[in-house]
This record gives sequence, C-alpha cells and structure tokens, in this order.
Amino acid sequence: MQTAQRANRILGCIKRSMTIRSREVILPLYSALMRPHLEYCVQLWSPLHRKDMDLLERVQGRATQMIRGMKHFSYEDRLRELGLFSLEKRRLWGDLITAFQYLKGAYRRDGEGLFIRECSDRRGETVLN
Repeated sequence: MQTAQRANRILGCIKRSMTIRSREVILPLYSALMRPHLEYCVQLWSPLHRKDMDLLERVQGRATQMIRGMKHFSYEDRLRELGLFSLEKRRLWGDLITAFQYLKGAYRRDGEGLFIRECSDRRGETVLN
C-alpha cells in the first residue's frame, strides 16, 4: 500500500535526522509530518480490509515506539500516554462529526434531495433515491 510506504519513508527521515528521541522532539514532528498524512488516508480512503488498517496502525506504532521510554508499553498504552488516538477511532470520530454537522444543517444544500420518495410503477412500491 502506497500510503503506508510513504508514511514509513517519512518516519525513516525523522529517525535518521533526529538524534534526540524525547517526546518533546518526536511528537511534534510526528503530529506535523506523519499524522495528517495517515488521517487523510483513513478519512478519504476508508480502508475496509482489516489487514490494510493493521498496516497503517503498525506504522503509527513504530512511530510511537521511537520515543524514548515508550518501547516497553503496549500500543494502546503508548497512545494513551501520548494523548493520541488509533486511526480507526479517529475515522469514527470524523464520521460522527460529519453526521452531527449534517444533522445541524451544515450540509443543507448538499443534502437536499438526498432522500426523496418516489412511487414506482411496480405494484405501488415506494422507492427511496
């Protein structure tokens, strides 16, 4: 998958160029360079296969392991300690925000005609578009 390869290349650049592996150094670099790339991929592409999602999670896991003192924690504990979310939770969070905005009328013009009742000629069945 190209997204994971790209994220791994970014992670490799961070690893090679940074000798200090403290949270104060690595976390802002990760948040600025890698995280937006992974989040964009998850929101836009919405990987349906578990193996693709696991591949992206492994990239994030490698990035969090790189921080000094985090290697011995489990993946979930590292995320909690660093104040990050898994990519799957981030995608669900984005979906909930979009649904809330839609319900509050933010997408009123885009949603007009999303659900229109039309009668069918076949046995009086109602069809939704």
